[in-house]
Amino acid sequence: MLEDLQRAIVSTQAHLDALRHERGHWEGRLSSSALSTATALVALALVDREKHAAHVSAGAQWLGNHQNADGGWGDTTLSKSNLSTTLLCWSALHLGARMPSSASQAGMQTSAPAIHSANTWITAHVGSLAPEAIAKAVVARYGKDKTFSVPILMLCTLCGTLGKDGWRHVIALPFELAALPRTWFGAIGLPVVSYALPALIAIGYTRFKNAPPAWWNPLRWLRTLTWPRIRPMLQTLQPSSGGYLEATPLTSFVTMALAGTDQLDHPCLPLAVEFLTQSMREDGSWPIDTNLATWGTTLALRAQEGSADTPARSAALTWLLGQQYREIHPFTNAPPGGWAWTDLPGGVPDADDTSSALIALKKLGHSCDLAIQHGITWLLDLQNRDGGIPTFCRGWGTLPFDRSTPEITAHAMLAWWTWVDDLPETLQARIVKSTERAFLYLESVQSPGGSWIPLWFGNEHTPDESNPVYGTAQVVNHLSGSQQLAVLYGFLIQSGLEYLQSAQKPDGSFGGDLNSPSSIEETAVALQALSSADNPVRENVHSGIQWLITATENGTCFPTAPIGLYFARLWYHEQLYPVIWTLSALQAARKHV
Repeated sequence: MLEDLQRAIVSTQAHLDALRHERGHWEGRLSSSALSTATALVALALVDREKHAAHVSAGAQWLGNHQNADGGWGDTTLSKSNLSTTLLCWSALHLGARMPSSASQAGMQTSAPAIHSANTWITAHVGSLAPEAIAKAVVARYGKDKTFSVPILMLCTLCGTLGKDGWRHVIALPFELAALPRTWFGAIGLPVVSYALPALIAIGYTRFKNAPPAWWNPLRWLRTLTWPRIRPMLQTLQPSSGGYLEATPLTSFVTMALAGTDQLDHPCLPLAVEFLTQSMREDGSWPIDTNLATWGTTLALRAQEGSADTPARSAALTWLLGQQYREIHPFTNAPPGGWAWTDLPGGVPDADDTSSALIALKKLGHSCDLAIQHGITWLLDLQNRDGGIPTFCRGWGTLPFDRSTPEITAHAMLAWWTWVDDLPETLQARIVKSTERAFLYLESVQSPGGSWIPLWFGNEHTPDESNPVYGTAQVVNHLSGSQQLAVLYGFLIQSGLEYLQSAQKPDGSFGGDLNSPSSIEETAVALQALSSADNPVRENVHSGIQWLITATENGTCFPTAPIGLYFARLWYHEQLYPVIWTLSALQAARKHV
């Protein structure tokens, strides 16, 4: 087995090196998304159908070609059909059929049969095509979080699939709250997550203009008076690339909202439209986001063996240091010191990427300077009252994607303790106190069976679409990555390992849980965790190694699985994940062979 393992490691490393950008970092490749494609073609069609006919036609053709056999659509071409994406694609094709362009007929030729099949799927899952039933099902899917339910219903209304009175099914958003100081947002409890402020503004205004409150309602006058002050914020929040969060869905929702009212002259529209047209791929699809370059690069650097001073290492170090934010971020009001997931201007600093960047810089041999201290301080300041670490903003705990989450909390703990010995005494003292609180949080959210549920990764095949295998494996991997943490919280690590052993399949692989299909990604992170034990069950490790070697064809082939979650449970897969995690897992497991 040792020879096979070594060959697989060398091949996997070569595969990862081949994906490296000439500037020394990795960009990866995100999956094409039916959801993104539907929202983009609706936005472009509503802005100027004739001008953007080629994009609209290509997008419609791609949707028709990638409809699932059951009549629905999933977020990726590998995903099961779901209500949100199916409604968006169905509505987008309806719009094309309703307002055809002389230059885009080819893309609409497949619309009629696709719409008919989607009618059947929606009826089977909602009960009927009645607007009331559709609206009720969408709201039920997302609960009190309006981040995605309101945009879906808005798009359906703009496309005519919710009937003449569609706007009454679109929940009004209090866009006037955007006029308040940004520091108040966590306290007032916005109905959308922290990073969806442009959608709150644009969609809230469009709903207001199309279905205003009665003339005697004070909200009518308040919203009318505050719009001139709030309107410029959409341009203030817009990055130079034009894409909010570098994401097609969010940019599309803002664009179509403005196009759906009297705001086609808004100064943010030209850049947003340019972003959308330039983001379309050659096959007519759009990805869920532009890239995860910073995230992928830090993970890849951490998976590399050794840290010899080479030109590639120096280039990666310089590039990574250049991605740190040194000013207050206009989007989330985040202070300087953090890193985002991308090197593009639409990124937002977050805890997971900041932790990974700090750990990667240590691996690259960077010394403890002000950049490191600012990054550590940024993470410490983010800690919530419950002791956990959220993704973007402290104190925004009312909605799911703003809450503390165990895998990011453990990741921050590893970042702190990676640098603790090099930091000033004041920061060392803060790390000790914050670690104690973080441990109490991890202990409180661990299930009786020993697992942790992650926030940003899931599995479509588990009963609640959660991914306890990934969450548990990453908590164990982060805590085991520091000798101090491993000693302090060995019992916590052990309980996580026991869960993973119970979730391993007879062939050595892992899925999101014991009963879901296996994937390279989940097997790799779990195998790395099992290999972190001082005395692992050798059969568990050996069978995991053998499965990974076979599944990757000896480290040469890495099919992806849609386990990543974008906001509001939008699935994606990423080219780099199975490669990086396989390399890390096989290297960690080698010591047990």
